[in-house]
Amino acid sequence: MLSEQIHATLELSEPASFARLSEHLPMAWIEQALAATGTASVRRRRLPAEQVVWLVIALALYRHQSIPDVLETLDLALPNDVNACVSKSGIAQARERLGDKPLLWLFEQTARAWVAQDAAHYKWKGLALYAMDGTTFRTADSPENRLHFGAQSYASGKVASYPQVRGVSLTAVPTHLVADIAFGCYGRNEMLYAKELIERIPDHSLTIFDKGFLAAEILWGLRMGGSERHFLIPAKKNLQWELLSGNEGDGIVQMKVSPQARRKNPALPETWTARAIRDEDSDRVLLTSLTDRRRFKAADIIGCYKRRWEIETSYRELKQTMLGAELTLRSRQPEGVHQEIWGALIAYNLVRLEMAKAALEARAEPTDLSFVLALRLIQGELIWAAGMAPGKLPAHLQRMRAKLQLAIVQKRRGRKCPREVKALPKRYTVRFLRKDLN
Repeated sequence: MLSEQIHATLELSEPASFARLSEHLPMAWIEQALAATGTASVRRRRLPAEQVVWLVIALALYRHQSIPDVLETLDLALPNDVNACVSKSGIAQARERLGDKPLLWLFEQTARAWVAQDAAHYKWKGLALYAMDGTTFRTADSPENRLHFGAQSYASGKVASYPQVRGVSLTAVPTHLVADIAFGCYGRNEMLYAKELIERIPDHSLTIFDKGFLAAEILWGLRMGGSERHFLIPAKKNLQWELLSGNEGDGIVQMKVSPQARRKNPALPETWTARAIRDEDSDRVLLTSLTDRRRFKAADIIGCYKRRWEIETSYRELKQTMLGAELTLRSRQPEGVHQEIWGALIAYNLVRLEMAKAALEARAEPTDLSFVLALRLIQGELIWAAGMAPGKLPAHLQRMRAKLQLAIVQKRRGRKCPREVKALPKRYTVRFLRKDLN
């Protein structure tokens, strides 16, 4: 089996090129996750808890295949005397026994470790660069999911066909690694999820926000909750401020905190300050806590903000490319949905981390590699490795790293047209009256 072969191989030989790969998701972490959450298998089963963890992660990598097919393709079930296939009910029971807590523990552990790896290569003026935004996942339409997660309501009074999970994520911009996420019921406001993440943003960092997160409680809380934790966010059109120094193109401004916000959080000050920079090309004003004009020039900050769209690209990679743009997630129970999302995030980060390692060897940026090509390559290599002798696995995975470097694509050209919401196509055919030409 793939997981056993990898770790058996490591006990025999650890060449420098393979030792780095083995550190991605060591079996010790999986065992710690099971021990910390009290879900380790006691009985001898064909699908013990550690194998089910691998299965949940693999379900995201092979979203186009059924669960039994993934189990059989990667040979994840332990052999027995009969060696019969594991039934669907047996797989479902194994996932239910595991729950979502070990995957949550494992995501938090791996996200911290993987984002920190090689972080020095991707600093922006000495700061780690992150982006924060919200997204949704559609779930299977079961009574349990609809009751737990809720669904979108329309002005007409109708409710969306599928329950949805709402979440806010923190993504490392240079590598697209998901550093942190908070998700849950669809009806909960994104700002509440963002407040959970603010406390966990690392020091010496710059976080680029969508303008929907423009609130003194979030931005002021980010600055006060750690050391050198900065923000960059576009101002809303109706935002009012007082210019304290500088000019309208680049100056320090002071804004009032609303009485409603202060009632909710009495710790907020009456006013807060930021640096306001006008981007003449887009007629956008950016607010930031980077007030040192010598170290952080206005042109550099404007260029840095344009990288915010990398988080949108990461959502597309995760939801459309890796999960195959499927209509809904697989699970029909809320705990299974949580388990599936954590597994998908770990799988996505595994692919992105391997791409980042390959990019370093090729002296390129991780975003220069094609995620589609890298995902297909890794999918195929894992299937081949599942049936390979352990002694040949290090050289095989080393060749995979070399092939990933061939996935480098041409850099995208600079955007000439502004991003905008396009009108939806007409539902009915439009008929035009034609004048009689006679």
